[in-house]
Parts: sequence; structure tokens; C-alpha cells
Amino acid sequence: MFEVKGLRSGYGQSEVIKGLDVSVKPNETLAIMGRNGMGKTTLFKTLVGLIPASAGSVELDGKNLSKLPTNRRVAKGLAYVPQGRMIFSGLTVLENISTGLETVRRKKIPDEVFELFPVLHDMRHRKGGNLSGGQQQQLAIARALVSNPKVLLLDEPTEGIQPSIIKDIARTLNEISRSRDITIIVSEQILSFTLEIADRLLVLESGRVVHETARTDCDESTISRYLSV
Repeated sequence: MFEVKGLRSGYGQSEVIKGLDVSVKPNETLAIMGRNGMGKTTLFKTLVGLIPASAGSVELDGKNLSKLPTNRRVAKGLAYVPQGRMIFSGLTVLENISTGLETVRRKKIPDEVFELFPVLHDMRHRKGGNLSGGQQQQLAIARALVSNPKVLLLDEPTEGIQPSIIKDIARTLNEISRSRDITIIVSEQILSFTLEIADRLLVLESGRVVHETARTDCDESTISRYLSV
């Protein structure tokens, strides 16, 4: 359903992603784990077209997205929640979510978004910059969901968020997976969060996959060794 073949990318002469192959099934939640600096964010930016690939392909439903700009990839079904959330601090919650409607015909925010994130409905007229970190993360996910994506990319969604809100985000992602025909790919360093949401885990090290396991077969000590400094 979503397939990455021989992907290479980086910054100038510095290659970060080194011939990566990843295949994700429909409705699967895949976690990509790794320490800081191992290439997770570069990978996600390459998938969504913010960084050009020097080789390889990115395919969604058999269609090659590699030559498309970011907005066209979103229109084809790819949505991205960046590290640090990147919400518009000067816009209200409603205005922030509405920016995700640019690629869909229906310009009304679906009620289900507020069913998933009740706090956003309560704060819908508040400026995004006045929300807590956890609320901003929920806002960023809501903004991505209204584009009706086939694949949702979440880069470090737990970064800087308190533990109680991390549990809420895990529950919400599981609900999204149950209620929608959607594939979720999340980059993460917190193993407990990953084990709550993922069907399968990959570990990225220096731009290459060095370990892969189904959640049901996951050896936590092995994953932890890859994540330790």
C-alpha cells in the first residue's frame, strides 16, 4: 500500500538516508525508532517531499510520488505531522484545522475530529499559541486528519509532552486506526508509547534499518539497547 524503495537523501554532500526499503500494509501502524541523529526526521521530510530524494522511489497505492511537490503528495493521500508540531500560533484552533482542508472538496471540519479531540472543540476560538504542548500536538494531528489521508506520518509526537497526555495521544491514534482506513507511520524514541500503538517496529541507525520486529515478538531489551546512547 505504501512502499519505499532504495531511498537516498540528505543535505548537500552529506547522505543521511542510505538506500532505505520499507513496505507498509493497509491499516498497519508502523513505528520507526532510533536515537537522535539517526535519520528519522530526514526520512519523514523526504517522504513528504520537503527534502528531495537523490535516488529511490516513494509509492502510494502503486503511484510514484517521488517527483511530486509536497502539496500534490498531500492531495494523493499523504499527511504529515512534523516534529515540534508547527501549528500557526497566531491563528485560532478552527483556523489551524481549516488549513488542512486545502486539498479536499468539502471545506467543513468533520464533527468526528472534535469527537476525537474534545478539548479542541472547547478551545476552538483560542489562538494556537495559547495551547499547551499536548493540545498543540492534538491540533496538529487534527489538521492532518481533515485532509482524509491514506497514510499519516507523525514525527516524534510525544516530544515535550507530559506522560498523561502521551497516553491520551496513544488512545486517540488507536481509535483512528480502528475507525478509519488509514496507515500510520510514527517516528518515536519512547518504547512504551510505541508498544501501545504499533503493529510493527523498525529501528533506524545511520540511515539504515538495523532491526525489525512485530510488536507481538518484540524483545524490549533489544530495542532499548539500540535506543541507548
